[in-house]
Amino acid sequence: MKFKFPFLIACSFLTGLISHSQTVQQKVNQYRKENESKIIDEYVKFVTIPNVTRDTANILRNAAFIKMMMEQRGIKAELLNGTTPNVNPVVFGEIKVPGAKYTLSFYAHYDGQPVNPAKWTGGLQPFEPVFIDKPVEQGGKIILVSRNISPEYRLAGRGSADDKAGVMTILNAYDALVKTGVTLTHNIKFFFEGEEELGSTHLDEIFKKNKEKLQTDLWVIIDGPRHVSGKKMISFGVRGDVNMNLTVYGPKRPLHSGNYGNWAPNPALSLVQLLASMKDDKGRILVEEYYDDVIPLSANEKEALSKIPNIEETLKKELGIAEPEGNGRSFLELLHLPTLNINGIKSADVGELGANIIPTKAEAMLDLRLVLGNEVDKQINKVTRHIENNGFHVIDHEPTDEERLKYSKLIKITRGVGYPAQRTPFDLPIAQSLVKAIQATVDYPVVLIPSMGGSLPLYLFEKTLNAKLITVPVVNYDNNQHAENENVQLKFLWEGIETIAAIMVMQHQ
Repeated sequence: MKFKFPFLIACSFLTGLISHSQTVQQKVNQYRKENESKIIDEYVKFVTIPNVTRDTANILRNAAFIKMMMEQRGIKAELLNGTTPNVNPVVFGEIKVPGAKYTLSFYAHYDGQPVNPAKWTGGLQPFEPVFIDKPVEQGGKIILVSRNISPEYRLAGRGSADDKAGVMTILNAYDALVKTGVTLTHNIKFFFEGEEELGSTHLDEIFKKNKEKLQTDLWVIIDGPRHVSGKKMISFGVRGDVNMNLTVYGPKRPLHSGNYGNWAPNPALSLVQLLASMKDDKGRILVEEYYDDVIPLSANEKEALSKIPNIEETLKKELGIAEPEGNGRSFLELLHLPTLNINGIKSADVGELGANIIPTKAEAMLDLRLVLGNEVDKQINKVTRHIENNGFHVIDHEPTDEERLKYSKLIKITRGVGYPAQRTPFDLPIAQSLVKAIQATVDYPVVLIPSMGGSLPLYLFEKTLNAKLITVPVVNYDNNQHAENENVQLKFLWEGIETIAAIMVMQHQ
């Protein structure tokens, strides 16, 4: 009996927290419903601004638009730069709350991948955002919307999902809280990056130059897609990433394939044979020691994976895949292993432009995704050794005549900067507070995943700022990010606003 009174107090306290969360959620959702047209009109204008990372003039237009959005919401905004001149700026803002014990920082990026408008179909154009009733690949059509916008509609345009959706949901979550009179209990910082799609090359400079300003208790990264099941998801880590560019050389000029076939080495054949040697027919990477330094998942992380809904049959049907790679390993297991992917391969022409020739060279780009334990340079070196063991002489420049005559198999290798993986422990107390806050917004178990399949340079936050991080994706999984016909389903934007608002007022002791 002596435990009854404290138990009742605890139950009452928890009930109060749940009731408070539900009240905040109701206010935020009601505000959003009343202001949907205004919110969408602003977002369409935002997505209309081209945001390809190397398009500096338009990147600065995006930064100015975000700064305006923040200032209209009462957030004092500024542009942060590093020491290198003419770098895409970070748009930064801060709200200080009297008596706050903790600070939460919200990150998204506003730059986007390059576009090829010719590949966009169904009447879509990258920077002319329109509404569609469903994905174009499923027969979706462009629709005109009235003031009653269906949450099932999608806004199509480059950046609509990756990752202007992050900027939009963060700012509108804050706006909804302020406009409905919800009392903020944490300091809040806003950090919107402009060169994530280039690998955040200058992010560390910005961190070092503004280190004191960027101190925080938890960084909340708003990027990437939610789980395929559609359920809300929290990721405790991301893969690292680095690219390798391979060029194999043949004759100095294109040769008639009838006159020189069987005699002149064909670089396209040499390259595809080399690439084929890197993986077996089940997708296992055959590069020596490629998996050796992987840090295994903890017991808690393995338990979390076991609770995630199985979506493989859904994906197989949607993508037209009869048998996935992985030799029987699950989709989720494979997300936590390093990859070696061929992003593209090129040699001469095919189709209507095809000619009967032996090409002069063949090129491929490899994408190496890294998991915890992998180091960028080591992973690159493993692949390079594999190439050398297959008889190639490796160079980092266009071959000289002397090198062509000396080496029968020449390959040029260049590489990107790259970065390693990052993973936050499941039992970090402030992370668990975030989990509880998001869980209170839904009536199903939120998906908790040790690491996303995609990559962000989150290791820099840990290395330079000594920061703790959690990633909260908000957009639909079938958003075509980085590809043609990119889109975001509106209900995911609405739920994203709801989710981020819950984080901003989460209870943490």
